[in-house]
Amino acid sequence: MAVARKSFDQELKTLEDMVLSLASITGEAVADSVEALKRREMKLVRKVHDSEAQTDSLRHQIESKCVGLLATQQPMAGDLRRILAALVISIDLERMADHAEGVASAAERMMVQPPLKPLVDIPRMAEIVQDMLRKAMDAFVRRDAHLAADFTKEDDEVDSLRSQVFRELLTYMIEDPRNISRALELILVTQHLERMGDHATNLGERVVYMITGELSDLNVSERERVGQPGQSGRD
Repeated sequence: MAVARKSFDQELKTLEDMVLSLASITGEAVADSVEALKRREMKLVRKVHDSEAQTDSLRHQIESKCVGLLATQQPMAGDLRRILAALVISIDLERMADHAEGVASAAERMMVQPPLKPLVDIPRMAEIVQDMLRKAMDAFVRRDAHLAADFTKEDDEVDSLRSQVFRELLTYMIEDPRNISRALELILVTQHLERMGDHATNLGERVVYMITGELSDLNVSERERVGQPGQSGRD
């Protein structure tokens, strides 16, 4: 029995290492996509596009690994939550990578036009998203439910910056219709980044679930969180 348990623990560790690898690739894609936008560099755009196949492949490997463990090991309680959390986390990570590719595609389209404005808030949004991803994976490794629940508050700042950028770009479009296409591309970029923040929040929820067995919606205000304990989270 001890030998079987040791083997199972190693399988779980391998699974979680795969998730961490996927998170690393995803984080790099997020950073590269916004750098491509800032520096107008096609090399970075291609790098993000190339990483898409890698994230898809790794996510499918994680799914296969999870299915194999569920089918052959019949895990109970905490072990089952670890497997399910790894599966759902990998899906959110893949979707974050998809949004990074969306940013890179927008950067590619904008290279044929002069810059509309200096980029300040959009890189800040990307920095927050990357910080959320790092903290989510740190909480995942450390089994820290408090960290997993706390960092998701940063998503509010991402949302605020997205609204701020939208208002600013709207003035550009009103002032000169020739700005519309470039402004819309930047609005699309902020939407991708906002969705990345939502997926990063999902990561926190899955880590909390893995540790405590409770699936709560962390993307609500503190008042709602206190007033409605145990509320189920979104998909």
